[in-house]
Amino acid sequence: MGSDSEGEKSVQREKERKKILALAPIAKPLAGKKLSKRTLKLVKKAAEHKCIKRGVKEVVKSIRRGQKGVCVIAGNISPIDVITHVPILCEEAEIPYVYVPSKEDLATAGATKRPTCCVLVMTKPSKGELALEVQEKLKSEFDQVASDITELTTSLF
Repeated sequence: MGSDSEGEKSVQREKERKKILALAPIAKPLAGKKLSKRTLKLVKKAAEHKCIKRGVKEVVKSIRRGQKGVCVIAGNISPIDVITHVPILCEEAEIPYVYVPSKEDLATAGATKRPTCCVLVMTKPSKGELALEVQEKLKSEFDQVASDITELTTSLF
């Protein structure tokens, strides 16, 4: 019985190792396990309330239109040229961005079956309104993740 859990742990470690090996060399700042989990949780909640933009085209369009938020980019995109301009746009618009190890995990959190390159999490939905308490809760989580990302970025550069 103990060997089963050891086997599962080794399979899990192998999956984690493969994710890290598949990362692109430009995937910096890369979220650690804790920040990655918190960021994906924020993406999931934002997707439930439709406060999210998925995919490179939508994210770039939103950033150019002046919408603010947190940009979450997958680190294992191939070819990397697809998303190399997104961090530059984020820096120009002063939007915090972070890389997460897997595009599959990002898609799952964003409520899509298709792997997603990048996601822009906003505090307000693009259409309609949220209940005040829901918006407050989302905003507090958003602020915490944004401050963690900013802290990670300043320590890196």
